[in-house]
Amino acid sequence: MNGTLEDIVTSEIKPLGLELFELKLGGSKGRPVVDVRIEREDGEKVTVEDCAGASRAIESRLDEQDFGGRQYVLEVSSPGVERPLRNAKDWARFVGRTAVVTTNVAGDPAGRRTDEVEIAGVEGGAGEEIVKVLDERGNERRFPLAAVEKARLAFHWKR
Repeated sequence: MNGTLEDIVTSEIKPLGLELFELKLGGSKGRPVVDVRIEREDGEKVTVEDCAGASRAIESRLDEQDFGGRQYVLEVSSPGVERPLRNAKDWARFVGRTAVVTTNVAGDPAGRRTDEVEIAGVEGGAGEEIVKVLDERGNERRFPLAAVEKARLAFHWKR
């Protein structure tokens, strides 16, 4: 059902200029929870109106399909201010932003490390991308995208 559910969600949000970032199905058999994370195709920030429109479209289609016997919870949101960076497209989109990155680069004396860095760019072809970042002193560091174990945007409250 999850493949079908993903197809339903994708087909309903695409006409709204949205794309699926993540889909999770949880809850119980009697009351499933459908957690949908969306992004705008134009790269702008997801608004409350985007979430509401996506929710209405998805809900209408799920009800039509009698999903979960109509006893489900639908949650639609953005990936959040500390969204994961999952591929080269994400890294390129957020050049200039701060990220928390865990890498395990072969041959790096530091081994596995987690740093807060500024994203400076991505180079190379598919499967061989090199990420460029700047540390807190402005020193450039490069590593293969494949060496990234986990990465997310960093958010700091302004005081």
